[in-house]
Amino acid sequence: MTISSHTLHLTVAGADAASRWYAAAFGAIELARIQLPGDKLIHVQLQIGDLRVTLADEFPELESFGPAHFGGTYGATYLHVDDVDAAWERAISAGAETVRPVADAFWGEREGQLRDPFGHRWGLTEHLLDIALDELQRRATAAFSGEGLH
Repeated sequence: MTISSHTLHLTVAGADAASRWYAAAFGAIELARIQLPGDKLIHVQLQIGDLRVTLADEFPELESFGPAHFGGTYGATYLHVDDVDAAWERAISAGAETVRPVADAFWGEREGQLRDPFGHRWGLTEHLLDIALDELQRRATAAFSGEGLH
C-alpha cells in the first residue's frame, strides 16, 4: 500500500464559523464546501500551508461529534511555520486559547500549543537548530527526570 496524500478531518460544532476562524488564525484557504438541506455542512475543504483539512458539522445520528461532546480532544495537529511568534499572535488575536505558551524547547524548536474556539488543539512550531539523536536523548532524559538542562 502506498499513501499518496493525507487529509485531516475535523468535526466541529459550527463548520462555517470554523472555516472563517481557520482563515483568520492560520491563513486557511477554503477550496470547496458541500452544504446539506438545513444548512449543515458535511464537507468544507481547507488548505493550510501543505496541510489539507476537511471540516464537517456534528452529525449525532452518525455518531460524529466535535471535541466538546467528549470533554476535550486527545491530540494536537502541529503546523510548522517560519515565524512562530507571529503565527502565535495571529491565532491568539483570532480567539485561540493558550494551552502551553510559546517557548524554546529542548528538542531544538520554539513551540507552543493552543486550543481553537471549536475545541481542537494546535501546536505551532519553528525549527531553531538540528540536534543529534544521542544529544536529544540526553536532553529528553534530563528534562523528564527533574535534572533540568545543562
